[in-house]
Amino acid sequence: MNNMRLLIPATGLLLVVCLLLVSCGQPEPDDGSYFPLPGGEMDVVRSEVHSFMVDTVLTGLNRPWSMEFLPGNKVLITERGGNIQLAINGQLQEEPLAGNVPDGLRDIALHPDYKKNGWVYISYYQEPEGDEAGYAVLMRGRLTENGNRLTDQEILYRAGPFDGGGFWTGSRIAFDRDNYLYFLVPIRGSRMNAQDLLHHSGKTMRFYDDGTIPEDNPFVGRDDALPEIFTWGHREHQGLAVHPETGELWSTEHGEFGGDELNILKSGRNYGWPLASYSLEYTDRTPVSPDTLLDGTEPPVHHWTPSIVPSGMTFVYSDLYPGWNGNILIASLTHRVPVDSPPRLLHRSVIENDRVVHDEGLIEMVGRTRSVKVAPDGYIYFITEDTGHMLRLIPVE
Repeated sequence: MNNMRLLIPATGLLLVVCLLLVSCGQPEPDDGSYFPLPGGEMDVVRSEVHSFMVDTVLTGLNRPWSMEFLPGNKVLITERGGNIQLAINGQLQEEPLAGNVPDGLRDIALHPDYKKNGWVYISYYQEPEGDEAGYAVLMRGRLTENGNRLTDQEILYRAGPFDGGGFWTGSRIAFDRDNYLYFLVPIRGSRMNAQDLLHHSGKTMRFYDDGTIPEDNPFVGRDDALPEIFTWGHREHQGLAVHPETGELWSTEHGEFGGDELNILKSGRNYGWPLASYSLEYTDRTPVSPDTLLDGTEPPVHHWTPSIVPSGMTFVYSDLYPGWNGNILIASLTHRVPVDSPPRLLHRSVIENDRVVHDEGLIEMVGRTRSVKVAPDGYIYFITEDTGHMLRLIPVE
């Protein structure tokens, strides 16, 4: 072992003793940690600012898409096949949550007042079946007292009908500071559906927490628009996070061949797809649009070509990673950034005055990274869709 040491927050004598002993096994309930620390240093990665270990905390997941951290050292992980896995005190339980859990799971999020009302919000894609079309669905439910069953399910919203399956589609859920609920609906069908205010495709929707439509939504009262729309003109926006300091709503978005975007979502704004884009056609690498900027559309904060294929995102504010505070971490699905380099599947963007001033790829060859979050214990966790892992970054110095 080299002379690096773990950077762990000093949260009391027990934790200090644990560090001296290197590992203290399973954490006690409600001590603020989710997984035991490893017994030594391994797989140290040196980035531009921090060195860290890549610690695999869970394996054997089946196409995981999102994760959420609950009180009592519990973690929920959605799997696209229709399971919500539960980990308690660092141990994956033998059975997923019981109850009427739908297939095609995507995101999962807790109500800001979860400790009072117990609501868990879930998005999924309902695949077409027979004469029934496809839908992007937002629902909520509660966990039973023992925490192993989903109950009180309510479907709050269905976007559609859509032709075709949802294999490539995603959606995210987020609450802002005022407890408004946002739901991403991906592009389906014609590209120009994103520009049609009477079509669900390529939109961000905004609701009260019970799925009703706020009176101050930008298109309420118009006959030519859906009143739930908050922003429009998106292709496939799969990352969503609220800035902890400004309260702004940020999103990542897939282009086609290149032209991936980072956006700040503003009420009533049109984000351009496909009229204004940095994307190239998959077929012949010609521009999707002659315009990268266009009057009446909102330019991206940042764009990437070659593509990073962005998915989930999170803002880093943690004492464990002081050099990254205020940065954005983006889960990346690509093997092409740049084309002749190893894949970097966790992406860091440095933000100054709502602009990206620097990018860094952090990790190679771990798998298609679908979701990344800073958990309440201060650590950065991410999940890999293809390899079925949940991992954690542990800082060392």
